[in-house]
Amino acid sequence: MLENYSKQVNRLLKNIKIGDRVLVKKGKKNYEGFLMPRADTGDKDSIVIKLDSGYNIGVKYERGMKIKKLKRAPKKTVEVEYKKIKFDPNKPRVAMVTTGGTIASRVDYRTGGVHALEKPEELLANIPELKDIAYLKDVSSPLKKMSEDIDYKDWQKIAKEVAKQVNKNKGVIVTHGTDTMHFTSAALSFMLKNLYKPVVIVGSQRSPDRGSSDSFMNLICAVRIATSNIGEVGICMHGSTDDHYCYFMRGTKVRKMHTTRRDAFRSINEMPLARIFPDGKTDILNKRYKKRDDSKGVVADIKFEPKVALLKVYPNSDPEILNFFIKKGYRGFVIEGTGMGHVPTSAKKSWIPPIKKITKDGIPVVIAPQTIYGRINPRVYTNLRILFNETKAIPGEDMLPETAYVKLGWVLGHTKNLEKVRELMLTNIAGEIAERSEIDAFLV
Repeated sequence: MLENYSKQVNRLLKNIKIGDRVLVKKGKKNYEGFLMPRADTGDKDSIVIKLDSGYNIGVKYERGMKIKKLKRAPKKTVEVEYKKIKFDPNKPRVAMVTTGGTIASRVDYRTGGVHALEKPEELLANIPELKDIAYLKDVSSPLKKMSEDIDYKDWQKIAKEVAKQVNKNKGVIVTHGTDTMHFTSAALSFMLKNLYKPVVIVGSQRSPDRGSSDSFMNLICAVRIATSNIGEVGICMHGSTDDHYCYFMRGTKVRKMHTTRRDAFRSINEMPLARIFPDGKTDILNKRYKKRDDSKGVVADIKFEPKVALLKVYPNSDPEILNFFIKKGYRGFVIEGTGMGHVPTSAKKSWIPPIKKITKDGIPVVIAPQTIYGRINPRVYTNLRILFNETKAIPGEDMLPETAYVKLGWVLGHTKNLEKVRELMLTNIAGEIAERSEIDAFLV
């Protein structure tokens, strides 16, 4: 019996196994492909078939439908023999650090499972153009996780591995799942001390087995940037829905802004650092960037305080949530304020008294804009003056809430002194704070 399929589907699939090539006849329609395992959350009465196009479809069971086995699945996964690639040592040497994102993976059509690529030959088999761009020799994998499962300890592992690789290569590519990619880019921006080489975080919105996958072009553009003159951490992803160009966006000023679009990542409050075309053409869009300096060595400064909370205020929000976190031993807070940084002030559930008490006890509270674009301004409205004058909360300037959260954890890993924390949070360390927001950068 095939796991996760219903009894009636199993009766139909008698003597058919996962990975068998089958022909499903339902009414006047025929579907041919490989029988796939059903996801735990899927419909038990739907037969999952991987078509030759690479897409999966579910065929709903109904009486009278027939399924015929055309070819038996191999007893074990077929190992692909990759053509040996002769690397050109005269090309710029670039390292790759994989963390489990779908961009560095291949699909086993026998089971539908995704396997991480660990050898350069496997990667180049899919993207042979890379051998003409860089000497891609060092490939390492400090962890393999879905990005929603990544925590601060994983940031520390990645930072240590990247520091190791960047000191012996021209640049480093970090493949990563897209959901929390901008958290990791912020973490690496603070943890890679004295960085003056490109560290390019790249992922894909659509898996490599799909015809519309963005993985190949993203990676080509990422390798291009890894050999460029830009010496800082950034994210390289599609800049449009077409396969036209990618953007390279500063690691502390980028955010995922759509669930599925290939151009989901946007540079916030500043222009992208560069626009990169697959053929290597690169347009510098933001002159406020660090230039490469190969003479400097990178150190992984990974001290981090994990007991930091990221909270959002909203109408009728209850500040009692702050006490919950205090009792759990939390050492700092980033609060997403409305507009220019407001919290409920004269409301029945005012946030002013608890914030005032928290800061008096030496626990920092940073206010970041939940509007995403724009910046905190502590001087415009009366309620803002009350918040920042009476509670000593720290204005997060134009930092993204996610960046402020990561930065506060990193700062608290180095000092718990409230005045020193304030000083560091208001200091531009990794391009996270701009003196003024760029008007042209809104919704670019």
